[in-house]
Order: sequence, then structure tokens, then C-alpha cells
Amino acid sequence: MGNRSKLLHDDDEDEEESAMTNPLKPAHRDNHPEGGAPTALALGPDAALPPELEAYFAKCNEKLGYVPNVLRAYAFDATKLAAFIDMADDLMLGDSGLDKTEREMIAVAVSAVNHCHYCLTAHGAALRQRAKNPELGETIAQNYRAAGLPSRQKAMLDFAVKLTEHPDKIEEPDREALRAVGFTDRDIWDIAAVTGFYNMSNRIAAATEMRPNREYFHAARK
Repeated sequence: MGNRSKLLHDDDEDEEESAMTNPLKPAHRDNHPEGGAPTALALGPDAALPPELEAYFAKCNEKLGYVPNVLRAYAFDATKLAAFIDMADDLMLGDSGLDKTEREMIAVAVSAVNHCHYCLTAHGAALRQRAKNPELGETIAQNYRAAGLPSRQKAMLDFAVKLTEHPDKIEEPDREALRAVGFTDRDIWDIAAVTGFYNMSNRIAAATEMRPNREYFHAARK
């Protein structure tokens, strides 16, 4: 099952962010705003979930009032669900030289390139919440180059977008550009890992027609 300690944070903000950022949806069908399935696939009944995952879904309901549909999408297989949550929580909430807002910036910029409806909606909300700046979140979702970002964050997103669009063209000068604005080699790994994860998630969301919770559209707009 992996490390469940990151799923149920003591800090309320991290609990909410974990639920907001995970591309997984909890298993309770009645939490979909329209009462329907979270994707276009008929994957069968939800799996019997172990207590720690049931507790995670309960925490989503307690803190958010709903279970993100991405979690519900994985609920047909408890092993896949746990692996997804572990990976997402480690990348987005674990120790890193990238702060949590920067990691959300990558998720949104990558999802914008891939035109991912689910991830742009969910992570756009998470970025608005993290940055406490709705205009910044919206601008990165539309065109990060227009956001007036500091050189560090601009270089980070330049790398993430190039890795998304032209992975075969990444060369040493691209890594040097990140080092030049203060990123360590460990940071470069984390930028690449978050970028790769959301490229994967975007493709699963597109293939399955993953449907965002309506709450995301209204979150952190003021």
C-alpha cells in the first residue's frame, strides 16, 4: 500500500491540497455533482477499499464536501488507487526545492499544452488557491508567458513545456538554463518528475473523458 502517512495530513491546508491536486477521485458515486460516473468507461463496481483509503475519502468529504472525480475514477482497483495517491502526494506535497505553488504551476502549464479539460479545471483551482491570486492562476492556464513570472519560474515552465512538446530535444543547455536561475540538479529531477506525471495524467483523463467536479470551476475566484 505504500506510505499512507502523507494521505491524512495533520495540517488542514495540506489535507485540502492533497485532495485538490490528486488526479484521483474517491469511490463514492453519489459525490459526482450530477450523480454520474467520473469517466466515460464502464469499469465495473468500486473495489473494496482498505480502511486507510476509506478514511482518505471521508477526509475529502469532511474538508472539501466532495470527493475529487479523479480519485473516483481509480476506485475500481484499490492497488491502482493507492499507487496513484502515493505518487501524486509525494510529487506535489513531499520535500522538494520547488514550493507547492511552483509544482501546481507545472501541472497547469503542462495541462494547458495538452488541452486537458479535467486537469486544467482541477489544478487551475488548486493553483488559484495556492497562489492566492486568481489572475495569476488564470493567466498560467491560458499562457504562462503572459503572466510576468520571475525568471526562476519562467525558466521552470519553459523547461516543463519543452519537455512536454519536444522531449527528444532536451539537451544540456536546457538543464544549464535551470541551474543559472538557482535550481539544483535535484530540483531539475523534481521538475521533470512533475512534468512527466501530469503528461501521463492528462492522457488518461483524455482517453477516459474524465469529468471535473463542478466545485472546481468556482473555487478560489476571489
